[in-house]
Amino acid sequence: MTKFSGNYSVYIGIDWANDKHDVCVQVANSSTRNFKVIKHSANAINDWITNIHKQYKGKIAVAVELSKGPIVYALQKFDFVTIHPINPSMLATYRKAFSPSGAKDDPTDAELALDLMLNYLNKIKALKMESESVRKLMYLVEQRRRLVEDRRRFSNRLINTLKKYYPHLLDWFSHRGSGLFCDFITRWPNLQKVKRARPETLRKFFISHKGRSSGYTEQRIQAISEAEPLTLDKAVIDSHQLLAVALAKQMLVAVEVIKVFDTEINELFETLPDAELYKSLPGTGPCLALRLLVAMGENRSRFNSASEIQMYSGIAPVTERSGQNSWVHWRYQCSKFNRQSFIEWAAKSVHQSYWAGLYYQQQRGKGNTHQSSVRSLVFKWIRILYRCWKTKVPYSEAKYLKALKERNSPLLFKEKAC
Repeated sequence: MTKFSGNYSVYIGIDWANDKHDVCVQVANSSTRNFKVIKHSANAINDWITNIHKQYKGKIAVAVELSKGPIVYALQKFDFVTIHPINPSMLATYRKAFSPSGAKDDPTDAELALDLMLNYLNKIKALKMESESVRKLMYLVEQRRRLVEDRRRFSNRLINTLKKYYPHLLDWFSHRGSGLFCDFITRWPNLQKVKRARPETLRKFFISHKGRSSGYTEQRIQAISEAEPLTLDKAVIDSHQLLAVALAKQMLVAVEVIKVFDTEINELFETLPDAELYKSLPGTGPCLALRLLVAMGENRSRFNSASEIQMYSGIAPVTERSGQNSWVHWRYQCSKFNRQSFIEWAAKSVHQSYWAGLYYQQQRGKGNTHQSSVRSLVFKWIRILYRCWKTKVPYSEAKYLKALKERNSPLLFKEKAC
């Protein structure tokens, strides 16, 4: 018998799939392992985990290659279950150590996940749930991002379609993801139809879509009257206008749904206690403040240093050494969405924070590119954010500049010298 650390009565490794889950179960202080296949359904999962709890009592530790997903959502509602997410690349490397041939099997992967948890229980951290509000905000922000990507995909396909028979619209409208643009295509899907429209009809249409673009009404009407068709081939026009209208309608739905998400996200964000902290950071604005909140979370024990955040966000590069060779490369195993949130925030802070602007110009003066300079700035911002987040104190530009002055920071000293 092997004695394992941790206050658990049962240890379980899971290899998840869409339709079924292979599990490897080992009772504490026992070397016997049982394998089973669980159907992916709410009833099957509930009955299985409940029966194990009734039989062995106590807490159950589960190792799985996910930190979120159907199987995680199904298990996290049980207070006696603790989920230990296993990094997929870690499991893949561990599998190669025992199967150099590359052989892979679901029950074996479940057992390997269990082995990793048992051997490195203190290193593979248990999944700690954020509050319901923060988790809801996280899901909303991630879903909104996918909708924005859908809108961009529809927009790119629509632009490509218009270039083939109706390129005039790309000159008349600079915002290709707006409701005005989509409604115009739906109503006048080709040049022949829009040229038959009366100027007064066009004016009423543009006026009904309030916005800054209404000031270009007369210019657009003049351009429509002077426009010449790209092609007169009816086969090209009829087929492509049908696709253009379909894409415009899809994009319009995405635009409207994004507005709904924005309302829900902003209302929820304002109710969170950390909202003021993130709004105090220069450059966050209405979008990046909530994205940073989601990336950091509310659990103050989640990160113990700023360097942990830098690695988690993918900002810190990876250094590899072999013999006398050493090289640095981009960190691949990270959330691309969170990394982009931090980089976008730093880029915007250049114009809204005095010291950030100085630091950025200093980096550019050394010959660094824009992206390299922004990444260097992110390193500094993360240290500041970590301190504010840990102490729950909003950022103050005046206090930070005073601290730089008291430390005789070269950043401010060089500015004065110039």
